[in-house]
Amino acid sequence: MSRRYLLGFDVGSSSVKASLVDAETGVVAADAHYPEKEAPITAVKAGWAEQDPEMWWTNAKRSLKDIMARTGAKGEDIAAIGISYQMHGLVLVDKDLKVLRPSIIWCDSRAVPYGEKAFKDLGADKCLGHLLNSPGNFTLAKLAWVKENEPELFGRIYKAMLPGDYLAMKLSGKVNTTISGLSEGIAWDFKEKKTAKFLLDYFGFSEDIVPDIVPTFSIQSAVSAAAAAELGLKEGTPVAYRAGDQPNNALSLNVFNPGEIASTAGTSGVVYGVLGEVNYDPKSRVNTFAHVNYTTDVDRLGVLLCINGTGILNAWVHRNIVPDMSYPEMNDFAATVPIGADGVTIIPFGNGAERVLENREVNCAIHGVNFNNHNSAHIVRAAQEGIVFSFCYGMEIMEKMGMDIHKIHAGHANMFLSPLFCNTLASVSGATIELYDTDGAAGAAKGAGIGCGLYKDHDEAFASLKQLGVITPDEANREQYLEAYNRWKDILAKTLEK
Repeated sequence: MSRRYLLGFDVGSSSVKASLVDAETGVVAADAHYPEKEAPITAVKAGWAEQDPEMWWTNAKRSLKDIMARTGAKGEDIAAIGISYQMHGLVLVDKDLKVLRPSIIWCDSRAVPYGEKAFKDLGADKCLGHLLNSPGNFTLAKLAWVKENEPELFGRIYKAMLPGDYLAMKLSGKVNTTISGLSEGIAWDFKEKKTAKFLLDYFGFSEDIVPDIVPTFSIQSAVSAAAAAELGLKEGTPVAYRAGDQPNNALSLNVFNPGEIASTAGTSGVVYGVLGEVNYDPKSRVNTFAHVNYTTDVDRLGVLLCINGTGILNAWVHRNIVPDMSYPEMNDFAATVPIGADGVTIIPFGNGAERVLENREVNCAIHGVNFNNHNSAHIVRAAQEGIVFSFCYGMEIMEKMGMDIHKIHAGHANMFLSPLFCNTLASVSGATIELYDTDGAAGAAKGAGIGCGLYKDHDEAFASLKQLGVITPDEANREQYLEAYNRWKDILAKTLEK
């Protein structure tokens, strides 16, 4: 008897990952990603970042072929397909569904002036009250750049979509999107609960350019005959879930309810929390989008805090301070000095402008070093503590928006492999941290299981989610952690006054 599988794709800027999940057990049968080294990003000018969507399709096919071969699965064994994708990218197609230009991806900054002008012209009250964000550097602002700088191409646009919408289109031949996707492009009006027509009108876009809206969990489309032949899948297999990478990461960690937090800490760090009411930060230091379970009847908002200078600082310290140590050895080395690193404090913002600091670029700084008392272990510990403190600084903003942060879900990866990092985060925030073994592609596969009705709800879908550890606040030493955090905040405040 053949097994029944769920297929998940995760379209990242570095690779496309595919996971095949056993629908009955929830266990990943196989996964693969291509390319094995990072995919190219084209930067024709400083601040630009583009990728060819056809490259995503090619890498999706290669990943799928790999996992199908290793499991012996057949196309008819796959019950549904889910998609996770890099957020905020712009993909443009003509009436024949041919891509018109390379995708302007999330880290491309050329659209900043367009979003800032829209925010100024339309007013903060209008933008924040309806969009919960500034138009900023998001997808509609990127489209405004195309309209002004590539008018002939703009005139040939049939639909503007996100990277995940593109992959779904390649699978099915249908163009559609979700409310969550529209919100991440700043094209959803939370007050009117419909497409943000006032912003489309401001930029001079027809509503026809927006794809049809389908529910996040639903039979959104089905694999076409052409895609079935190309991929070895069964024609009619449902595409039943789609979400941006950060909402999908939260889904992968079974984060659906108000007050629950999903966090990652790779090169940059993300704290993504669910809010049960429509709200926003008046200074736009965090972004608010529709979470995967948002509907026009039920408010479930994903509040996104992104810190650029996280794992990249830890990697810099590893490379330049303790190059002969492994990361586990470095973590142990940091733990040889006390909480607060004997007064050494590091401000970690050395990877460009930080939204949490209102787009200020303050750079990384090391404070309090005494040449007679301190050594490299103090620097290593202070770096990890500084990263934690930046998370907590942003989480205070989220709490002011009404979020009660009591539990943090995280994948057991990157900075969350460090006991010192985890203990510091739990003790300063007062939240319990739960570590899990999961990833975006596997989460997308389970999302598809919900969307096609194979699972009755998210609790059933993630019943097999493997918990690897729980970290609770160190109440006995919490005062020391908070003392170090308050010292860090004082130094940051003085830095921002300059």
